[in-house]
Amino acid sequence: MYQTKSASGDSVTIAFEGDQLIYNDQPFNWSLNQKSNSTFLILKDHKSFRAEILDIDVASKKATVKIEKSIFEIELKDKMDLLLEKMGIANLETVQVNDLKAPMPGLILDILVTPGQTVKKGDQLLILEAMKMENVLKAPGDGVVASIEVEKGKSVEKGQILINF
Repeated sequence: MYQTKSASGDSVTIAFEGDQLIYNDQPFNWSLNQKSNSTFLILKDHKSFRAEILDIDVASKKATVKIEKSIFEIELKDKMDLLLEKMGIANLETVQVNDLKAPMPGLILDILVTPGQTVKKGDQLLILEAMKMENVLKAPGDGVVASIEVEKGKSVEKGQILINF
């Protein structure tokens, strides 16, 4: 189960039961067809909507999605995120960066930093293609790139160290 906010600011829960999307504990009947790496066609209640993923930040679990002419900033919180938030430790100001690991298996399309380079939280580090989508991996905190453990064009496994800080 994930929690996010609707466009109006209301809290929303999202879950999956097999291929079925559950929206606020109710089945959400829709059809989703992928047209390109980041473009989709959504069919809901006999209407079609064009959706485009503009940006995905896997580390912070945030995405920017454009549906028709409206742009939505989406932040998904799982059970662990909600627990940390409830405990008051979700937004720690300083993040000690030791390394960047692959969040999923994929192919390294581009490396945007070099060893010795200073990075700030949110800086783009590399582009990982996974499930036919390009994911920009960003720095989870401030640091200096010590070494890059992967090469452009090479495949990586989930959890593999990509960059050491």
